Amino acid sequence: MTNVTPFPANGPKPAQTGFDRQELMRIMDLYGRMVTAGHWRDYAIDMGKDAAIFSAFRRSAERPEYRIEKRPELRNRQGMWALIGEAGAVLKRGAELGPVLAPVERKLMRLIEE
Repeated sequence: MTNVTPFPANGPKPAQTGFDRQELMRIMDLYGRMVTAGHWRDYAIDMGKDAAIFSAFRRSAERPEYRIEKRPELRNRQGMWALIGEAGAVLKRGAELGPVLAPVERKLMRLIEE
């Protein structure tokens, strides 16, 4: 019982990457509006060592229509946020979450107008 483990202040990288409260609120707000429009029906969140991924599905048995990825290691290069389409192509990448979600927001506007 004399073994003391120091609390890591600015030490090693965290064991898991996740979304903070504001990011998750923004993503879930978009998800809720897409569900209301009748387009999305399911979602999944995967938090791993290198990335946190939010996947939105039209039906739960399919591939995700969109994946929103947060990769903090790419913060100083391409931007830590990425919007990835159903085929696996990167549709938008950036340092801020808002502009990365813009293509989905525009699609939501078209769905509501119909």
